[in-house]
Amino acid sequence: MLRYRGVKQALDAVSRLDAFPKVKEEFVQPTRVGGTCKAGASALVSLISRLVIVFLIYHEVTYYLDSRLVFTFVPDTDLQSKLKVHIDLTVAMPCKSIGADILDSTNQNVFSFGILQEEDTWFELCPSQRVHFDYMQHHNSYLRNEYHSIAEILYKSDHAVVYSMPERVIIPEKPHDACRIHGVLTLNKVAGNFHITVGKTIHFSRGHIHLNSIFANTQTNFSHRINRFSFGDHTAGIIHPLEGDEKLFDNGQVMMQYFIEVVPTDVQKFYSHSKTYQYTVRENLQLIDIDKGMQGVAGIYFKYDMSALRVLVRQDRDSIAHFVVRLSSIIAGIVVISGMLSKCMHLIGDACCKRRYNDEPIARNNDRTATVKGAVIVS
Repeated sequence: MLRYRGVKQALDAVSRLDAFPKVKEEFVQPTRVGGTCKAGASALVSLISRLVIVFLIYHEVTYYLDSRLVFTFVPDTDLQSKLKVHIDLTVAMPCKSIGADILDSTNQNVFSFGILQEEDTWFELCPSQRVHFDYMQHHNSYLRNEYHSIAEILYKSDHAVVYSMPERVIIPEKPHDACRIHGVLTLNKVAGNFHITVGKTIHFSRGHIHLNSIFANTQTNFSHRINRFSFGDHTAGIIHPLEGDEKLFDNGQVMMQYFIEVVPTDVQKFYSHSKTYQYTVRENLQLIDIDKGMQGVAGIYFKYDMSALRVLVRQDRDSIAHFVVRLSSIIAGIVVISGMLSKCMHLIGDACCKRRYNDEPIARNNDRTATVKGAVIVS
């Protein structure tokens, strides 16, 4: 049987074993404020700083993903392109009594680029149609009045206007008293005149004439409702002033004039690029009274002209390098500020507790166990 050796030495080694080694006394600095209080204050500052960092990072990323619109003006040098115009309006006269025509400054009849359709209808709308038109009128009126404050929202959105009028539900028991003129024309990019007058027109190579003498006894009423009047393709952000407009006249001998300036517009977004047109309009109403010397041909006139400037609408945002620099600056700044706040809190705590702990001795035992109010390890 072997002897059991080294039992006492093994027990002494196990008793001296300490899984939590002590810090040497020369590395321990006593403080007047408890270590627990300092740790809690540091944890609070650290938590607040991290919440602030997360909040600022979220807003910085949101700002970067968002974009801003840059508007610039350049001369319009694209003179060879065509001008597309969408027309849909109703005049309170039968189609057999009126005629629509358009002529540009080159005296070229542009109906060779398209034909406007004339459809007999009733000027008074049924309830469902009236609700639709009133909504469109109110919608467009609001957009025109508030355009400068919501322009960026409109350009970035998929804003669309519902042009199609609902089908008539109630059929009046009377003859047609109105004419709907609608269609799409492709014009030259020059000044022109689209007009609706009494009678029909005969076109020649260098112009046209109106046959209105045979309609001299026709009762006229140029009250009209504009459902659509726009140039170019529809693009979000473009508001057409005449759409949703309605004019009612008691006197049939009136000459309603719309002076339109068409502005070419290029909209460049991140994922699309469209070329369209927007326009401004001025109105002039003139009563035809021969006895008072006011002469003219009663009707509705849309006189348009092209602007010499082109508007470029570009969607822009900061570069990725700029975004990274801003993000790094925010994080580093918050970390530095939180460290300064933590140190200031420690200094204020030491100053406030100086009198209270000034006379308390710090006892130390020979086994390197110290009883102190708090300790900070100096590394």
